[in-house]
Amino acid sequence: MLRFLAVLLVVVLLGFAGAYVIAGRGAPPALTVTQPERFVGQTGTLNVSATAPNAKFTALTIVLEQNGKTFPLYSLDHPEGATANAVGRDRLDITRPIGKQAVPELVSGPARIVVTATRPSFLKLRQLTSTTSKDFQVRLERPRVSVVSTHHYVNHGGSEFVVYRATPSDVLSGVRVGTVEYPGFALAGQPDLKGAFFALLWDQDLNAPIKAFARDEAGNESTATFIDNVFEKPQKKSNIQLDDKFLNRVVPEIAEHSPDLKLAPPPEGSDMLPGFLKENGELRKMNAAFIASLAKKTATNRLWDGPFVQLGNSKVEASFADHRTYFYQGKEVDRQVHLGFDLAVTEHVPVVAAAKGVVVNADWLGIYGNCVILDHGQGVQSLYGHLMSFDVKVGDTVARGQQIGRSDSTGLAGGDHLHFTMLVGGQMVNPVEWWDPHWIADRVDRKLKEAGVQ
Repeated sequence: MLRFLAVLLVVVLLGFAGAYVIAGRGAPPALTVTQPERFVGQTGTLNVSATAPNAKFTALTIVLEQNGKTFPLYSLDHPEGATANAVGRDRLDITRPIGKQAVPELVSGPARIVVTATRPSFLKLRQLTSTTSKDFQVRLERPRVSVVSTHHYVNHGGSEFVVYRATPSDVLSGVRVGTVEYPGFALAGQPDLKGAFFALLWDQDLNAPIKAFARDEAGNESTATFIDNVFEKPQKKSNIQLDDKFLNRVVPEIAEHSPDLKLAPPPEGSDMLPGFLKENGELRKMNAAFIASLAKKTATNRLWDGPFVQLGNSKVEASFADHRTYFYQGKEVDRQVHLGFDLAVTEHVPVVAAAKGVVVNADWLGIYGNCVILDHGQGVQSLYGHLMSFDVKVGDTVARGQQIGRSDSTGLAGGDHLHFTMLVGGQMVNPVEWWDPHWIADRVDRKLKEAGVQ
């Protein structure tokens, strides 16, 4: 009996010892500062995550330190304009503005966020505290941007080019048209001298603001207006009559090549119209998004020179921004806008590169069928759709006039032709200007020469 009591006493003592160890060695709060990342300017955001069992803190403070001064940003008793959101049972996320507008005492230079949190230990026998900090830079001076080139005129749906200076040279800069931004690229080995191709898209307002901009990582931005005039261009309208022969040919083939559309190839003899509408609408948007993503692969230097080449001896069957209304069995079923030129000669004619470039796509591309896309540098690209075959592969450098494939009717095409369009910053623009030697000479080459680049 005495032996049993002795064993029991040992077990009890070990239990108390274990509880004491757990109480004394419980984990302190886990703290993470996700924002700011590197810079804060006139505006900025603070994001802090604090994690503890049941998110019960006895103290939680966030301060900003700069030049020996301390500025409170948050505490449990004084939120200081911050928002604290519970995430599950264990995490508290704190967010608040911290730029110059929110903390007027900020000055340019280094600064630090310091977070301290305390929670009770197991059985509340002691308090567990942790501290973390994050250094960042305060930038309050705006970058500078000034336009160097002259005479800037934009056609609705068309392109333009501007030469400007942006300082410091490492800030993000370019042209913003409405909400669409086009990056600038360094010219002639001068880091602060930039050139940017941009466009007023066919569906943008004619009065959309167009400005050169320079923006640093702290969000400080400067802009400059420079457009002399904007011209409206008429957009055509046409009717497209659909028949079963066309639908039976194109719908299953496109469905087979477009698994992301999640449209199973319809059985022969079934109603093809629903599949066509999904391909003509949803797939068209998916293709446009993929094409836009290829702009990230553009070369930083200009690869081309002179006007772009139009398919030789070709007849224009459809032009840019053609508003199409589709009819089936006498009823209107769809509306879409055709953003390119349909150029036809005869069947399977050689298709050549419109200018020197690098192949960034040579594969099936949804409604465009077999499609080649060439990058010409500085955001300029060209697209060749409905091809029969490829004579190039991704990564190839091709010369102006070099054969890249042959024409056909792959994809959403009613007959053998080349669908050709130009791209600026991943956006489809009217090719007519790029075929025009006078436009190239005045809108591009003249500005580069006057800036001392050519």
